[in-house]
Amino acid sequence: TGRDPQHACVCVTKGIMTLLQEYELKGVHAHELAHVQNRDTLIMTVTAAIAGAIMMLADMARWGAMFGGSRDDRRDSGNVIALIVLSILAPLAAIIIQLAISRSREYGADARGAFIAHSKLGLISALQKLETAGPRYQLNANPQTAHLFIVNPFRGSFIANLFSTHPPIKDRVEKLKALTI
Repeated sequence: TGRDPQHACVCVTKGIMTLLQEYELKGVHAHELAHVQNRDTLIMTVTAAIAGAIMMLADMARWGAMFGGSRDDRRDSGNVIALIVLSILAPLAAIIIQLAISRSREYGADARGAFIAHSKLGLISALQKLETAGPRYQLNANPQTAHLFIVNPFRGSFIANLFSTHPPIKDRVEKLKALTI
């Protein structure tokens, strides 16, 4: 967390320290330090604020369309329907853009983290280990805290993966393996 490298903090849980070996922990830590260097917390905060503003405007438009009306409702009925459709699609588009940015920041942190650690092997091993270990542990996660995990704490359904803040481990590992360090 932190808006810039001078105001940042990286925390490690007892659980991950128990689960990972030193070289894997180094890879994970380097990944998180890459988020700090890349100012990802600031970027995602601004992205979330913009997405929230779009959702609020869409909500206002939806309520305005439902209760605002006009002097001649028959003449403007097409505009009301278009406004309602837009008020539903705009927040969905904002969420999809936010998730796409979040996923791209994860790939960037993986690559930068491998550079910081001078090795991609620790992060690759850690990601694979965390993927297999995740179902064995009770992760205390909810959708609001999912971005705080290095791997997606919600696995399973297509919808859960579609709206995940993290790309699939398999894709992350493939991209890391393709890196030349």
